[in-house]
Amino acid sequence: MSSRVCLQKVTTNLKLAGQRLDKTLTQLLPEFSRARIQALIKQGLVARGDKVVKDASAKVKEDEVYTIHMPPPEPAVPAAQKIPLKIVYEDDDLLVIDKPVGMVVHPAPGHHDATLVNALLAHCGKSLSGIGGVARPGIVHRLDRDTSGLMVVAKNDAAHQALSRQFADRTLSRTYHALIWGTPAPRAGIIEAPVGRSPRDRKKMAVTAKGKKAVTHYKVLESFAQVSLVECRLATGRTHQIRVHFSHQKHPVVGDPTYGKRKMGKDMPKILQDFPRQALHAVELRFLHPRSGILMQFQSNPPRDIMNLLRQLRRMGG
Repeated sequence: MSSRVCLQKVTTNLKLAGQRLDKTLTQLLPEFSRARIQALIKQGLVARGDKVVKDASAKVKEDEVYTIHMPPPEPAVPAAQKIPLKIVYEDDDLLVIDKPVGMVVHPAPGHHDATLVNALLAHCGKSLSGIGGVARPGIVHRLDRDTSGLMVVAKNDAAHQALSRQFADRTLSRTYHALIWGTPAPRAGIIEAPVGRSPRDRKKMAVTAKGKKAVTHYKVLESFAQVSLVECRLATGRTHQIRVHFSHQKHPVVGDPTYGKRKMGKDMPKILQDFPRQALHAVELRFLHPRSGILMQFQSNPPRDIMNLLRQLRRMGG
């Protein structure tokens, strides 16, 4: 049992003495059902002292120490699903995908199917199996669900390793366009601030002293009365990096539900108030082909919602 992960230890008391083991453990561990406790006992995952106990009806005594172990979780194997993909480029080693808004990249709690991984498994068949991990076959980098744009996907181990190295050594280049509130000063520059888990909310990222190095190069492409269109080039690839960096600079991404909270004044155009997601798009992707070494470069126009927003802002005259 030493190879298993120990959940925790519990000790019986006089009040519990004489009860069945499964009932006792359910009382001491209320987060588990009695059926779950019985299953753990049957699997040999409960020990009294150094001895495994497999009899759920065994009577407990006062001051007995029970150790409950959990088997290591088995990663779920995603199922292939025929979902349309916008494939910009494909060969024997890789694909370049233009990911739409709303598509989750790989299975996660709350998103077990209809992800990019499910679509890739249907498109590529068994060739992706095991590349980059069971739950994330072929995935070299990711985009948030409501961020659109270009992604590269590996189709074999050699390509996956080569592309991953390019991410690590910054050979691979990613460029984004974002609409942000206000206009940063200077209009071109570098945001260098460590990004890590927020100490206040573990579901969010934040600029924090304990975070990892994060560097974003930016320049303003176009300014309007209340927002700016900026180009961002990532020198690092931290989770939510662009969104966190501009929020930290008091210029959050328009429509960002997590980092873009902003009071809406009476003069705020309705098109900005109603924009339903972060206005962020991966417009360009550059890397060296993992087999030939040739420079590959791809570009993508922003989707209809961002283009429509920009047209209306320009029509309003800034």
